[in-house]
Amino acid sequence: MDEREKLRKFRELDDAFAQALRELEKPNSRLAIPTGPPVRSLAELEAEEQQQRQQAFEAQLKALMKEYAQPRESVADLLRTLKTLGHIA
Repeated sequence: MDEREKLRKFRELDDAFAQALRELEKPNSRLAIPTGPPVRSLAELEAEEQQQRQQAFEAQLKALMKEYAQPRESVADLLRTLKTLGHIA
């Protein structure tokens, strides 16, 4: 793209921006200003991250149970014991 084309596009953008500002300054203006997707709250993001960590943990635990041929009940007992001793939260 040559310099003239860049300058023309910049002027178009500048004109569009100026027009949008003029519209915003008008009382009772009803411009449809795009705002993008809804913003998720920090709590939602943390909950989603926690869910992903939980799923990763469960997948890893199942893989280890299969690798060491440990039944679900034995692993549950082990986890309860570790929790009782304060080694896991």
